[in-house]
Amino acid sequence: MNIIPAIDLQDGKCVRLLRGDFAQTTEYSSHPTEIARQFASLAVTTLHLVDLDGARSGEQRNRDIVAAIAAESLLELQLGGGIRDEATLAGWFDIGVQRCVIGSLAMTEPDAVKAWLNQYGRDRIVLALDIRFGRQNEPLVTTHGWTRDSDTTLFECIDDFLDAGLKHVLCTDVGRDGAMTGPNFDLYQDLMTRYPQLLVQASGGVRHIEDLEQLRRLRVPAAISGRALLDGRISAEEIAAFQQNA
Repeated sequence: MNIIPAIDLQDGKCVRLLRGDFAQTTEYSSHPTEIARQFASLAVTTLHLVDLDGARSGEQRNRDIVAAIAAESLLELQLGGGIRDEATLAGWFDIGVQRCVIGSLAMTEPDAVKAWLNQYGRDRIVLALDIRFGRQNEPLVTTHGWTRDSDTTLFECIDDFLDAGLKHVLCTDVGRDGAMTGPNFDLYQDLMTRYPQLLVQASGGVRHIEDLEQLRRLRVPAAISGRALLDGRISAEEIAAFQQNA
């Protein structure tokens, strides 16, 4: 299983939000490129970047930082946040981002996203499906920076994109993101049972290396970790040992 470190960018800084709430922001560094260098020294192959300003406003204010990271990092970069048209998508690819993460647009303009899967290839597009649980405990997709809930289930959305060539799915249980309460293991077990062919990225709640070991036992292909790495709850030595025991 791949461990994917995450850097959330806001106003040129590396931050973390609690459950996606912009009013509950923790600043970790005013030099995100340095955090990227630290993560590049780990036994990992991919770096996940989130442009929080882009997600909120649609404006790509952190482009220069992402370009600087792309210019020097040997890691594959995947980036999400505010990608609302093809020009923005192509612009990120042009500066060295390998995969772009598409969230709300998958719900609001699914035909456009399906066209991008066909045009750019299934390895370059990641569907970000953020969920909250409804009254019947069904995982419902939430959009627009987790501010709007839908009546569409996670599984309905995935099923709609399978014929378009969907390969990468980043799934976040919003209630656990940044909360250090542990991943929703039942959710990811259900996903892997239903869609063993997908490269699922688990996101939200990772606390320590034992959480990653449990996700690996569930055969989840990848897991994103932000706060646990930034807080030092998962060490470089633990990551190296984890990868060696794969």
